[in-house]
Amino acid sequence: MEHDELECFLLLAEELHFGRTAERMRLSRARVSQLVQRLERRVGAPLFARTSRKVALTSLGRQLRADLEPHHRAIEAALERAAASARGIDTVLYVGFANPLTGEIAMRAAETLRAGRPRLAVEFCEAPLADPYGQLRKGELHVQISELPVQDEELSAGPALLAEERVLAIHAAHPLAARAAVSLEDLAEVTLLTVDGDVPASWLAHHVPTHTPSGRPIARGPGVTQLQEALMLIAGGRGALLAPAHTATYHARPGVAYVPFADAEPTDYGLVWRAGHTTEAVGAFVTAAREAAREVRARTAR
Repeated sequence: MEHDELECFLLLAEELHFGRTAERMRLSRARVSQLVQRLERRVGAPLFARTSRKVALTSLGRQLRADLEPHHRAIEAALERAAASARGIDTVLYVGFANPLTGEIAMRAAETLRAGRPRLAVEFCEAPLADPYGQLRKGELHVQISELPVQDEELSAGPALLAEERVLAIHAAHPLAARAAVSLEDLAEVTLLTVDGDVPASWLAHHVPTHTPSGRPIARGPGVTQLQEALMLIAGGRGALLAPAHTATYHARPGVAYVPFADAEPTDYGLVWRAGHTTEAVGAFVTAAREAAREVRARTAR
């Protein structure tokens, strides 16, 4: 199996979108299709089910992904460790982040560590919307900046670093889009997109409530696995999404309006790590992240 086939297969299995896979590999969509077809010929059966609207893994594709992914990650980790040793680095800390705001905190913390601890390298990875804690549980990440609270016996969390208001991402032509603010009761008038995947029930209840505070039902819309997929559906009038306020800045999009909530509880962000796996490097990152969060809070206030 060629390396480009392996990388293409795993990226497409993650993205389930030929365009985004081509962009990440810096190839044309036609080249991505060729690589997938070449691999399917090698295997002797389809690995993806394709329609004009959707790409999905076949049962054989899911099996191959499950078999290949751990080995691929192990090879990448081995190469990164070798490269780190060549650069005079003793420790590589893998840090996850949930969204652009937490990514900014992680980046600022890494810059602080780089100045004071040059032999500690920090590598970043965005946690997938459809599996927010999976990489952390598997040990592929050492620490992650995520939404709180985290109700998982396998994970430990520190105190909140930052709180952020929430907004309703909705089709720009919807009547609620003209409001200065909306309430949680207004959600009875919309269809909320849900999130498919390995998503904790508490996380899903925070993002996709089933009822308003007074008990009125909230319609459930299509399931998504990525924010960009959700925004595409919102722009097409297929549903709405509860989102952190920074989404309006980082993901401005034609056809999508962001309306603040007047009564929704803000979202807290904090550091999360595997229970019993606190290392000295994780502790150093926690300290740096607290300072970085203070800087981000000050900037946001201004």
